[in-house]
Amino acid sequence: MIIVMGTFRIPAEHIARALPLAAKVIAATRAEDGCLAYAYAQDIGDPGLIHVSEQWRDRPALDAHFKAEHMATWVRERAEFGLFDRNIRIFETDEGEPV
Repeated sequence: MIIVMGTFRIPAEHIARALPLAAKVIAATRAEDGCLAYAYAQDIGDPGLIHVSEQWRDRPALDAHFKAEHMATWVRERAEFGLFDRNIRIFETDEGEPV
């Protein structure tokens, strides 16, 4: 299993415009083969900070995701509203265990 975790920032003046675009990419990504979970969460204490949480079946599924047309669109859109301070990491792991 592949876990992707991290954060990015959106300038406060662009959050209202960015969130509907993010919702579109989330919906498209969740429909991809191999996507087990995909979410962005706006930080309650720092509204410009967005947390990224993803689970993928395997690395080929994640690699295909990076090549998807909706991701190319998202890359263009996020550049337009000034997404910055992107810090996202990929982790290879097992299924984990309940806490």
